[in-house]
Amino acid sequence: MLCTAVMASTEVFLSDLTDKETREKLSLWDRGTDATASLTERQRDSILEVREAAESLSVPSELPIEDLCSLSSRSLRSTFTATVPESTEDVLLKGFQMLDMENDRIETAQQFFAWFAKLQTNMDQDESAQHRKIRDDLYCYQEQCNAILKDVSAALEQLDSLQKQYLFVSNKTGALHEACEQLLKEQSELVDLAESIQQKLSYFNELESINTKLNSPTLSVNNEGFIPMLSKLDDCIEYVSSHPNFKDYPVYLAKFKQCLSKAMHYMKVHIVNTMHNLTNQLTKRDPQGLTNADNAFTLYYVKFRAAAPKVRSLIEQIEQRTEKIPEYRQLLEEVHQCYLDQREQLLIPCITSTISDLSSQNSKDHCALVRSGCAFMVHVCQDEHQLYNEFFSKPTLKLDELLEKLCLSLYDVLRPMIIHIIHLETLSELCSILKNEMLEDHVQNNAAQLGAFDVVIKQMLEDVQERLVYRTHIYIQNDIIGYNPAPGDLAYPEKLEMMERIAQSLKEEQMKQMSHEPVFSDVQLEDPHEASRLQTSVSPADLHGMWYPTVRRTLVCLSKLYRCIDIFGLEFCLSQEALSACIQSLLKASDIILKNKTQIDGQLFLIKHLLIMREQIAPFHTDFAIKEISVDLKKTRDAAFKILNPKAVPNFFRLNSHNAILEFLLEGTPEIKEHYIDSKKDVDRHLKFSCEQFIQQQTQIFVGNLEEFLTKVAALKTMAIQGGPTYSLSQQPWAQPAKINDIVMATYRVMKSKLPSTLQSMSLYLANRDTEFILFKPVRNNIQQVFQRLHTLLQEEYSGEDLQIIACPSLEQVNLLLSVNK
Repeated sequence: MLCTAVMASTEVFLSDLTDKETREKLSLWDRGTDATASLTERQRDSILEVREAAESLSVPSELPIEDLCSLSSRSLRSTFTATVPESTEDVLLKGFQMLDMENDRIETAQQFFAWFAKLQTNMDQDESAQHRKIRDDLYCYQEQCNAILKDVSAALEQLDSLQKQYLFVSNKTGALHEACEQLLKEQSELVDLAESIQQKLSYFNELESINTKLNSPTLSVNNEGFIPMLSKLDDCIEYVSSHPNFKDYPVYLAKFKQCLSKAMHYMKVHIVNTMHNLTNQLTKRDPQGLTNADNAFTLYYVKFRAAAPKVRSLIEQIEQRTEKIPEYRQLLEEVHQCYLDQREQLLIPCITSTISDLSSQNSKDHCALVRSGCAFMVHVCQDEHQLYNEFFSKPTLKLDELLEKLCLSLYDVLRPMIIHIIHLETLSELCSILKNEMLEDHVQNNAAQLGAFDVVIKQMLEDVQERLVYRTHIYIQNDIIGYNPAPGDLAYPEKLEMMERIAQSLKEEQMKQMSHEPVFSDVQLEDPHEASRLQTSVSPADLHGMWYPTVRRTLVCLSKLYRCIDIFGLEFCLSQEALSACIQSLLKASDIILKNKTQIDGQLFLIKHLLIMREQIAPFHTDFAIKEISVDLKKTRDAAFKILNPKAVPNFFRLNSHNAILEFLLEGTPEIKEHYIDSKKDVDRHLKFSCEQFIQQQTQIFVGNLEEFLTKVAALKTMAIQGGPTYSLSQQPWAQPAKINDIVMATYRVMKSKLPSTLQSMSLYLANRDTEFILFKPVRNNIQQVFQRLHTLLQEEYSGEDLQIIACPSLEQVNLLLSVNK
């Protein structure tokens, strides 16, 4: 009964103690501050799960009693409450024995609590000895960490204090630095201000120094200090002029300008005196100018070139300042004028004298005079430019004006001579000299130095061209249009035959000389050019002397105009006029020859000379076409006629008297028409017409009778086709076989007798196999076509017996006759 009570009380106590201690221990492990070991939520759940599992387990039977003491209060309770094989008294007895309390007896609850406390104490000691050791170690570590934390906190406090002190010192130092920098900045500004003031004052302070130097009696522009003083003066004027807001600005500017005027006056006086002294020395030495040609270069150029370095430095200083200060520009112009006046004073007498000497030396040779005079002026212009460059570095238009004035002295001498020249050859050569030699060779290669010479030469060239145009027009009127041929000029074909005989005799003599040469010459190498020259000797018809005079004159005129006149289309007009005049003269000469000789002579004469003209004008690369403008007054005439004759106007137009006037104003304006005249095409047109006329007439001479017969037959057939009576050609009186035989035989005899003479005339006049073949080919074709038509007609209309009576030559016979005489 007691045991049972003890066990029950023990069980309740253990249960209460176990839950309480468990909660306390758990609270120690996981308390908010100073936790033994903070547990996570997962760890807490694990502990609870382990405890629940331990409650549900029974104590193993093989577990010794010693192990029972190591169980937790929760497990001890479970052990007491579990079913055991032995009785409770035996178990307790064994427990007391283990605790050496087998002699003790628990009679009261106090004894039991004491025993239980002792038991608990022993169990705790046995169970948590290791844990206590660990706890003690952790306590030691905790104390060390707390000590370290205290040291760290102290160190942080010291660092915080140091930082506050550092910030304080840093702020004080930064403020000191800023104050120093501000002071240095103010000092620099003051220094800059002082320097600026000093620099500005320096320009004004220079005034006294410059004034002193300029008023010094020993001042010379050649001194080394003059140019630096001049530079300072320019700088001062520029500075003062750019700061009009300064005090006393007008006063100082006026004083500086006064100093500048003095300095420029000294420079001008020095340069002008130098120029005058040079001129006076040369004039006293040779007062007549360039009378001695050997000393001309020395007197007029070497002396000036030797004196150039003395004033060039000053002139360079003036030229460098002309863009900045207007006074220097005026000074430079005065220096230019002085220099050019001295050169003009020296050069005009000598140039006039030289041109006079050239005129007297070449009074009869105009071309030599123009060439030598222009060459002299070219040298003068080049030498003057070179001498000018010795003194100055910047160009001036006044130099070209002076050179143009010098060149005009040559122009004044040459122009009266030019306007009295009458020969086209001389005028053409003068054009060539002025255009090719002077303008293209000299001026284009040295345009900078020969600008003035270019102006005068172009003016002179225009005068020569104008004179050439005038003389060419007179030449065309007098020597081409107004040419009256002499009997010898129209002695065709006698002239050609005579020249042919002379050429034949010369050829025979040449062949005889070749046959009498030594034998060893046969083995010499033959020159192919010489052989071709001997084989193709010049025909008499191709010699210039055999050309009609107007043709020669026209070609000479064109050759003189070619590349001599290229202004305002005058060359084209004159060329067209010359060619037209030449064509008219040839037509006139051809008519005279045709009347005095034969028709073929007149035609071949015209064809030959037209071919010569076309061949000779081909190398002239110019356009012979000109545009003519004419005024067409047809509408004006019709409108005026309607005003004067209102009855001519239809009734529905005749409303009142003002209609005709209105129509005259609106529709009566003259029309301007343009049309082109091409002389080359005019030559081709006349040549074509002449060739066609020659072909037609020669065809008429050879087969005219046959053509008349074939024309009658064609007319007869036409009448039959149009409804006339049927015909039989053999029944016509004029178409009898005997009549046709007479016509055919007469035609054949004419061809056989006249064809050789015709071909001989063509060879004599044309003197070119290709030209002869081209001209005679249409005649031969016409003859062949006529015989072809005759053969076709005879085969259709006549029988075999009639054909034998007619005895018409076959086409092969006709072709053979034409080829034999080819």
